[in-house]
Amino acid sequence: MPPLTRWFIRIAFLYLVVGLLLGLLLALRPILPLPPFLTGTIPVYFHLFLVGWLTQLIFGTVFWLFPPAEPPRPELEARLGWSALLLLNAGLLFRVVGEPAVALRPGSPWGWLLVISAICQWVGGLAYVILVWPRARERARAKGRREEAA
Repeated sequence: MPPLTRWFIRIAFLYLVVGLLLGLLLALRPILPLPPFLTGTIPVYFHLFLVGWLTQLIFGTVFWLFPPAEPPRPELEARLGWSALLLLNAGLLFRVVGEPAVALRPGSPWGWLLVISAICQWVGGLAYVILVWPRARERARAKGRREEAA
């Protein structure tokens, strides 16, 4: 299993645990006196699961299962893969901080964190698409060759 795959999957499990913990805290709000900033974490809760857990688990698995493109391009793949991982997680962490801050102080400069978060995640996703596209094409070609041989 490539190191990039291991990191995507490890981080995905970390976000799963954090998301479940946040979900528990949100569920306890009606019966426990918890800080008011937790109200602003409801969108964070969904992002932790969708981007943190599900997307990264899929990204890691797809990178592992799809064969490298021909000709191999290890330097480019390393830069794109680690950039995608870094940007996706930086964007998610900016959202974890920015979302509750904006909920507590609407119209504050904290809103820029959400813009930066979206840009980081978009560029990270684009880097991943550029990384995996040739692998997906190679997988389709290999499938076509197997079907022709049969």
